[in-house]
Amino acid sequence: MSARALSLGGVFGAKVSKGSKAKSRKKKRSRAAAHSTEYNLLLTATLCLLALGAVMVFSASSTTQVLKDGSLANSTFYLKRTLMFGAVGLVAMHLAARHGLTAIRRLTPALLVGSMFLLLVVLVAGTSANGASRWLGPGSLQFQPSELAKVALILYGADLLAREPKRVRSLQGLMPFLLVVGTACLLIMAEPDMGTTMVIAFSVSALLIASGARPADLGKIALCLGGLALLLTLVEPYRMARLTGFLNPGSEAAGAGFQAAQAKIALGSGGFFGVGIGNGVQKAFYLPEAHTDMISAVIGEELGMMGILGVVGLFAMFGYAGLRVAQKARDRYTKLLVAGLTSMIVVQATINLFAVMGLAPLTGVPLPLVSYGNSSLMATLLAVGLILNVARGGRATAAARPGRASGAGKLRVVEGGRSPAAKRSRANRGKSAQSRSGSGGNRRPRRAGDGRRRRASG
Repeated sequence: MSARALSLGGVFGAKVSKGSKAKSRKKKRSRAAAHSTEYNLLLTATLCLLALGAVMVFSASSTTQVLKDGSLANSTFYLKRTLMFGAVGLVAMHLAARHGLTAIRRLTPALLVGSMFLLLVVLVAGTSANGASRWLGPGSLQFQPSELAKVALILYGADLLAREPKRVRSLQGLMPFLLVVGTACLLIMAEPDMGTTMVIAFSVSALLIASGARPADLGKIALCLGGLALLLTLVEPYRMARLTGFLNPGSEAAGAGFQAAQAKIALGSGGFFGVGIGNGVQKAFYLPEAHTDMISAVIGEELGMMGILGVVGLFAMFGYAGLRVAQKARDRYTKLLVAGLTSMIVVQATINLFAVMGLAPLTGVPLPLVSYGNSSLMATLLAVGLILNVARGGRATAAARPGRASGAGKLRVVEGGRSPAAKRSRANRGKSAQSRSGSGGNRRPRRAGDGRRRRASG
């Protein structure tokens, strides 16, 4: 064999070995991204909240079912449904965490239009319960279109503000997004469902803050929202009764403030460590919808202050990890998406806990991942799957104008300071200054008599 053949073989072998090393490094990086600290914190918090939710839904609903039917036959009815829809939601979360980011971004217009259409349909052909028409579908397959709309609005906002970052510079530029959000909120308020409307309003506000909207514009939006919320409260008697019951709990303890008063009694009865799982009394006779909106009160009675602190800690862990994922995300769209979805889940949990503890009026918002609610559980797990996808290093390509979505614009809130572009430009200026100083330093210093000697010799 010639020397030329040996050298070619060596070069080819070196290239193959370099390619295999690059592939192995790429696999190691992907595995490291999949098992990052934020990813593990998000997954741990989600699974712990799901497990706690299954236990507390069974505890809160089994006693009521036994008292209602007089037998143990249907005591596990809500537990079975929670486990069934939780399993389906976990599959959806896994698919979204592995493959769903680009597909979800391309399907965002269809999801938004479909959710708006369903919000219209539910007003005409929805199933009514407790004076509200919020559910569609037959029997056990009923779902709430408002839960789908809640996620679709965050997806639409993240996509729009990533494609066109200049919109955040003026209130006029934000108007198309605000009109879509306002239309969805009006349809949800017509059900009526003020709790979900509040979650959407706060989540969209967090998304606008993360996108870099001007404080003056945010103040105008907040002023308009506050005025509308007050007007809608004044024109609806039951909302006004809830507000007065919150402001003066003792005067409405037997009326509109009954549920809030019983929730406080449940929290007080639990003490520090609780009365034990299954031993609560308030859920059986005094707390309406104990397995849904008021499950935090059941946790406080049966697990005590330690149980409430555990729930708060898990949601705090989730919020911290989610915002860290948004800070480390690789493009503008994923930063905004994770910031919006994380805010949506944490805001909903905050509203529920504040209402149960008497720090806010009752709104009928379930505790994410814990309360019984199939639609809320499925929508929340889908959102968690998308956040986990970004935590693994996932990106989403835009269907059109991809250059506009690559990271243009500043995201100082998510970045924690200067934007990446500003940091790069500052670094480049520093390098150029160093190069200029370095080139000047290579010159020989000029002595005082050099010029005179050259003129004399010339």
